[in-house]
Amino acid sequence: MVGNARIDGRNFNELRNITIKRGFLKYPEGSVLITQGETKIIVTASVNESVPRFLVDTGTGWITAEYSMLPRATQVRNQRDTNRGRSMEIQRLIGRSLRAAFNYEKLGERTIRVDCDVIQADGGTRCAAITGAFIAVFDAMNYLYNQQLIYDFPDYKVLAAISLGIKNGQVLLDLNYNEDSKVDVDFNLVMNENSEIIEIQGTAEGATFSKNKLNEIMELGEKGILELIKIQKKELNI
Repeated sequence: MVGNARIDGRNFNELRNITIKRGFLKYPEGSVLITQGETKIIVTASVNESVPRFLVDTGTGWITAEYSMLPRATQVRNQRDTNRGRSMEIQRLIGRSLRAAFNYEKLGERTIRVDCDVIQADGGTRCAAITGAFIAVFDAMNYLYNQQLIYDFPDYKVLAAISLGIKNGQVLLDLNYNEDSKVDVDFNLVMNENSEIIEIQGTAEGATFSKNKLNEIMELGEKGILELIKIQKKELNI
């Protein structure tokens, strides 16, 4: 970096360019292509008329997620994640986030199953997946409501997620891969429209960080997430 400029010309507090295409695929009840910088993810939300065994006969619905990355989503071909190690951790994060966003109990005994497929990876894939998944799930619930399969649209709070990092003492918002691979501290933040925190993931990769830096990260992350939520709301017209 030179001054506040980053490798792609952004300032430290700038998001990458975001585009969201709803109804991207023909068959799912909800589908989105989200592009964040050079990261591209297809997110689908499918309605299943069943729930996990622990919810049978409770009248309550469920939201769950799966995450995967195509072998050539990166610069060189990777093996498919057949053991589900890293993907399992990420998809649990996505599922937790979506269940915090929607009152899924109002779905009745049905599941919205979200699939997040990274077709091009350039940093921040789990965060972009969460941001796109909110819209896909919203559209799947809209399908249920319009088909009169549910009579009350579930309560919700719009949420989004963002990556952050610290490099040479500077906090950076919305990391691309080049930055993510070199930062001293790596952070992912999930937050809703009321600035309530759903999840914080923070790791010292090469250097420790202070409580003051943590506060700085949280403030910049909140700024970025509220900008993303503004984009989501405009897309959904809510």
